[in-house]
Amino acid sequence: MKFVQLFDRPQIEARAQELGREISSHYGDEPLVCVCVLKGAYAFFTDLMRNLTIHPTMDFVRLSSYADQTSRKSKMVFSKDMEIDIRDKHVLVVEDIVDTGHSMGFLIKVLEARSPKSIKIAAMIDKRERREVDVNVDFVGFPLDKGYIVGYGLDYAEQYRELDGIYDLKFSEA
Repeated sequence: MKFVQLFDRPQIEARAQELGREISSHYGDEPLVCVCVLKGAYAFFTDLMRNLTIHPTMDFVRLSSYADQTSRKSKMVFSKDMEIDIRDKHVLVVEDIVDTGHSMGFLIKVLEARSPKSIKIAAMIDKRERREVDVNVDFVGFPLDKGYIVGYGLDYAEQYRELDGIYDLKFSEA
């Protein structure tokens, strides 16, 4: 395997600062709950929260999708739920990557049933060309067309989350 760096730490930090200002301006003094989708979004979530000028409530969910080997269907596993009531509050879901949109579509439906004032998505990476479910990323860190990316929370088989940049993982052909 080979790693090709796409975004380094200074680029990620600069983008987190910009998004922090944009999100703070958008919500102002409104009650906001920021929800980190574990495991992948932890690094981006931390940097983003540090760059807000507002003071949201924070919570965490853990959501995984496992593809069925015999079809394109996937099973969502919602293994950690929020602890905070989001009724009549704005919710900002912070995700590492939105590609097909299946996971975010599922989570949005779960959260909508809890009657929040609004739900928006912030994602470090938006791979729009892979979208199969109509999900809009409201606050985009970096748009990306293709590649299998790792680092900065993103993994391949639970490895490489610790890398301080975002890399395209190239699999060697042997």
